Amino acid sequence: MIKPDGFGRRLCGAIIGRYERKGLRLVGLKMQVIPRDLAERHYAEHAGKPFYEDLVAFITSGPTILMVWEGADAIQVARKMNGATDCQKADVGTIRGDFGLNTRNNLVHASDSVETAAREINLYFDESDLWDFPMPDGHWLS
Repeated sequence: MIKPDGFGRRLCGAIIGRYERKGLRLVGLKMQVIPRDLAERHYAEHAGKPFYEDLVAFITSGPTILMVWEGADAIQVARKMNGATDCQKADVGTIRGDFGLNTRNNLVHASDSVETAAREINLYFDESDLWDFPMPDGHWLS
């Protein structure tokens, strides 16, 4: 997910291009201002924590780009490419290290496990929103 700050700072193309250049395959994409009830379900594991309200307020503050990426170790690859949650500690060369300004507004979100990815994909996408097709460069990526 490209969060509202990434969208608002016009970084969507740069961020998506990084995942593409890494060889991940985009199979789902949509733009959405996330409604509060959906944000609460997305962040349910954080309910009651001191930062929960700020988290929900931020993710609902503007448009997001929701994406589903596939590829070898896609979750670990995307999380490594995103960089540390605290942008000040993120390595140069990562999305947050190169573009991030602070921890609260940290540009992107990636699921932390296959189970979390399945839950989050089901929150935002219907089966008909996801595309399965061969990529013309697939033989170079395997």
